[in-house]
Amino acid sequence: MKALSMRLALSVAAATAFAVPVLAAEAPDPSDWRTVAEVAQGQTVYWHAWGGSTPTNDFIAWIGDRAAERGVTLEHVKLADTADAVGAVVTERQAGRDADGSVDLIWINGANFAAMKEADLLFGPFAEQLPNWRYVDVEGKTVTTDFTVPTEGYESPWAMAQLVFVYDSARLREPPRTAPELLAWASANPGRFTYPQPPDFLGTTFLKQMLIELAPDAAALQKPAGDDYAEVTAPLWSFLDTLTPLLWRKGRAYPETGPRMLQLINDGETDLAFSFSPGEASTAIANFQLPESVRTYVLEAGTIGNASFVAIPYNSSAKEGAMVVADIVLSPEAQARAQDPEVLGYGTVLDLAELPEAQRAAFDALDLGIATLSPEELGQALPEPHPSWATRLAGDWVARYGVAN
Repeated sequence: MKALSMRLALSVAAATAFAVPVLAAEAPDPSDWRTVAEVAQGQTVYWHAWGGSTPTNDFIAWIGDRAAERGVTLEHVKLADTADAVGAVVTERQAGRDADGSVDLIWINGANFAAMKEADLLFGPFAEQLPNWRYVDVEGKTVTTDFTVPTEGYESPWAMAQLVFVYDSARLREPPRTAPELLAWASANPGRFTYPQPPDFLGTTFLKQMLIELAPDAAALQKPAGDDYAEVTAPLWSFLDTLTPLLWRKGRAYPETGPRMLQLINDGETDLAFSFSPGEASTAIANFQLPESVRTYVLEAGTIGNASFVAIPYNSSAKEGAMVVADIVLSPEAQARAQDPEVLGYGTVLDLAELPEAQRAAFDALDLGIATLSPEELGQALPEPHPSWATRLAGDWVARYGVAN
């Protein structure tokens, strides 16, 4: 889920420049699911996924238990940055390791997916051949494009996300709902807000969210960043120039992760945070990591939403097992568990109307939590900008404001 670094973007570009498409000698046929399931038995799948959240790690361990029932061993390779997994695949391509790769499955989206797809570093298409794909809501949810880039079956969705702002209602009665209101509130309450330092995914998302509101024409963000980049982003840098000295620790330090940002609220150091999981605050309350007075909201003009995906590198040594894991993650059982705020609180990618009655009942029975907004309150999610904007924004932010944590 983390943003693609400038260094890695250059290495992917280099790989693209000299690489030729590699066809595996015995690439599995995703449409022959019986054979896929049979060959997967006995395989070990190394799932490279963000490891910065205990609830997420526990959920992946639960997926591992379900995979074991199908004869697949799942190993969670915990990442601080998805770009590390992408970099490993790039390095293997450059070294000619076109089979038996070290990465079998990646939790991915955005710039990382765009870079791997462009460099022919992905196996597929496979997603639409997964048995549980029949339940995916392809009409109502953004699951066939990723930050404007068509997925074309090269990654499978597993969670819906939308940015929500988190505040302690016991200390903050009327939270700011626009960029100007946020700036005015920060001026009146210095030190009570902060965000993770880009290129962290959440920190970069905050930049994009503010840019969507502040840009002269937000429609420009749906195209690759080009010659108009400076003009489009000028209002954002002006906004941040004013905001930065008003942040927690005067912008001289930043929280390392989203969970750390929530911890600052719990510790009473800040009053306002944000999350890409609408149910994360309820999950944290249930786990006694936030006070029961915490609530969430969206900005007046809406907030960014997207899907999380899994993708299989072209040189994975366990493509069949990786597809089995991807299918398990799409299962109604796993999706209902992920939506439970006491587990993760993620939005489902499934169309509940398509589920059998018993499986739909599992979703209906969920108590989404005291701090979770209803779908009506969340409103229609704003589309993600093209991934090139995230890469350039993160790089420019580091040059302008970056500090060593």
